[in-house]
Amino acid sequence: MNTVRFLWILTALQSGQVLAGPPFRTDDPQPVDYRHWEFYAASVQQFGRTVTAATAPHIEVNYGAVPDVQLHIVVPFEYVHANGGNAYGFSDLEVGVKYRFVNESESLPQIGVFPLVELPTGDVSRQLGSGQTQVFLPLWIQKSWGKLTTYGGGGYWINPGPDQRDWIFAGWQAQYDFSEVVTLGAEVYYQTADAQDAEAAGGLAIGGFFNLSEHSHILFSYGRTVSGDTFTTGYVGYQLTI
Repeated sequence: MNTVRFLWILTALQSGQVLAGPPFRTDDPQPVDYRHWEFYAASVQQFGRTVTAATAPHIEVNYGAVPDVQLHIVVPFEYVHANGGNAYGFSDLEVGVKYRFVNESESLPQIGVFPLVELPTGDVSRQLGSGQTQVFLPLWIQKSWGKLTTYGGGGYWINPGPDQRDWIFAGWQAQYDFSEVVTLGAEVYYQTADAQDAEAAGGLAIGGFFNLSEHSHILFSYGRTVSGDTFTTGYVGYQLTI
C-alpha cells in the first residue's frame, strides 16, 4: 500500500466558523484566520483485503501566518499490518501552505491552492512511508448559503518511485449545520491509479463534527470505495482552535 494514499486525507484544515477538510478526503480553500492556530490529535485508518494501516496518532498543526495564508505540518506515527507482519513507528512528514486568492462574495465562491509535500522521513524497509518525496498540487473552491456549505476540486500528485504513477484526485463535499453543536456532511471522490498494479477508484464518505465549545471539536468520518481497489477508511480526531 502507498502510505500517501491515506496520509493525505489529513491534510486539509478547517478554520473560521466553517469546519471543512478533515475528517473528509476532499479539501477546502479556507485558511486559518490570521495569527490563529489549529491543533489536531487524530487517527486516520485504511482497511483493505490484504493491508491495514492507520496513523496512531498523527499530530497536525496549522497557523495563519499572514491574511489568507496558512502554514501546515502533519507529524504521523503509523501502524501497518501487511504480508503477515506488523510495523509501528514514525512515518512521512507532511508540510504545506494554503493560499486563498479569491474571497467569497454573494456571487463568487472562495478559491485557493494548497500545495503539499510528503517528505520521506519514515523507514520504508518497514513499510513506514513511501521512500520518495511526493508533491500534491490542488485547487479548491467553496461556497456557503446560510447553514449549507459545499466545497471541492482536486489536483495532481507527483508520485515518483519504482512501479509508481503520478495520479489525480477529484472530490466534492456538502455539509449542513443542524445546530450549533452538530454538523454533518458527505462527499464523493475519484482518484486515478497511483501504481502500475493499482486501479482507479471512486468512493464516498459520511461524517461530521461535534462542537464541544467554540474552540473544542470532535471530528469523525466513515468511507468506502464503490469501484476499483476495495478499501474502507475512517477518521476520528480532536481539534483545538485558538
